[in-house]
Amino acid sequence: MATSVKEIMTPNPITLQASSTVTQAAEAMKQHDVGNVLVLEKDGALRGIVTDRDIVIRDVAERKNPEKTKLGDICSAELTTADVDDSIDSVVAKMREKALRRMPVVQKGKPVGIVSIGDLALERDERSALADISGAPPSH
Repeated sequence: MATSVKEIMTPNPITLQASSTVTQAAEAMKQHDVGNVLVLEKDGALRGIVTDRDIVIRDVAERKNPEKTKLGDICSAELTTADVDDSIDSVVAKMREKALRRMPVVQKGKPVGIVSIGDLALERDERSALADISGAPPSH
């Protein structure tokens, strides 16, 4: 059984600059079959995260223009992150406390991965319904 988050995280998360547009984020999500992108400052520091739901709620529903809206303007900036060496138990506790579905994993302040509740479910109880859903191939 894994003990640190680096053992179960998805490495090399999709990242875009804060100056990238919502359309670019949606295209990246589609291309990589993911539901989020990490938003970076020019120096590579993590600024926030944008999910497919953020795009709908903070851009489309507000009748903004996804071709012009910058990710820095809609990203969730109050981030809770995990360090690559954090224990799985501490990550579970943080995610539970903040009601998070996913958490960026950083090393020396730079994003190196992302961990989701699905990753945790697969690790902790591979027979759970959430693990089954998380491990299933995506539907298109």
